[in-house]
Amino acid sequence: MSTVTADAPRTSPTAPPAIRRRRPKGRTSGHVLTVVAWAAGLLFFAPVAWMVLTSFKQESQAASNPPTFFFTPTLEQYASVIGTAGAGSYLLNSVIATACSTLLVLVLAVPAAYAVSIRPVKRTQDFLFFFISTKMLPIVAVIMPIYVIAGQIQLLDNILTLIILYTAMNLPIAVWMMRSFFLEVPGEVLEAASIDGASLLRTMRTVLLPMVAPGVAATALICVIFAWNEFFFALNLTAANAATVPIFLMSTMTSEGLFLARLSAASVLASLPVVLAGWIAQKQLVRGLSMGAVK
Repeated sequence: MSTVTADAPRTSPTAPPAIRRRRPKGRTSGHVLTVVAWAAGLLFFAPVAWMVLTSFKQESQAASNPPTFFFTPTLEQYASVIGTAGAGSYLLNSVIATACSTLLVLVLAVPAAYAVSIRPVKRTQDFLFFFISTKMLPIVAVIMPIYVIAGQIQLLDNILTLIILYTAMNLPIAVWMMRSFFLEVPGEVLEAASIDGASLLRTMRTVLLPMVAPGVAATALICVIFAWNEFFFALNLTAANAATVPIFLMSTMTSEGLFLARLSAASVLASLPVVLAGWIAQKQLVRGLSMGAVK
């Protein structure tokens, strides 16, 4: 009796098995997130790009409707802004107020952050909460008593008033930032310095500050940005002698009309110092902002 069997497909014993390649789901989701991130970044950058483009237009082109996309670039608006009478004094006042307040903030914040992080005392958390709670108070709620006090001590329209206020404005943030950086310093390093007989000042100068230098740079840059862009105090407490760059930008909006191209050029020039500072310190800024991160 014979049996008939269906011929099975013959395959080479050395032939590799068929493998269905599947694209990892993580890679697909990563591409989607990348596209979304780029779209969000371009969306937020669009007003800045439009401001820069408008600064190279004539006023008639800047105010046209529909907008003018093709035009011959001109530096006329930049020349007009730079040639404005008193523009240098506005810039000088901003530089003095920003630099002095940032230096004062660092001088005060570094010892304070050291005290609440490496040498904490009882109720340190309450102190930190009270310190940061001062940032929750609206500035408009304190402008009247500040104005009255500044008037009584003859400090209205004085750059010293802005330096003091900018220091008080940025000090809570600086203490919290520097505290997170000091908490990342290994305790063994401080113990070694103490065993070697190093004093507190020497330990701060030769051990702690070099280790937290990126954090100091990040804190300084944050303070510079906040002080440079501050508008409310400068608007209400200064007039002609201590007015800063934000006040100069407001002066481009006159009763004759809003000159968009000139305002855009002035805004680009006002933004350049902070942008350049951030670009120069970007490596230190990234390292500093990541020092206090949870690992």
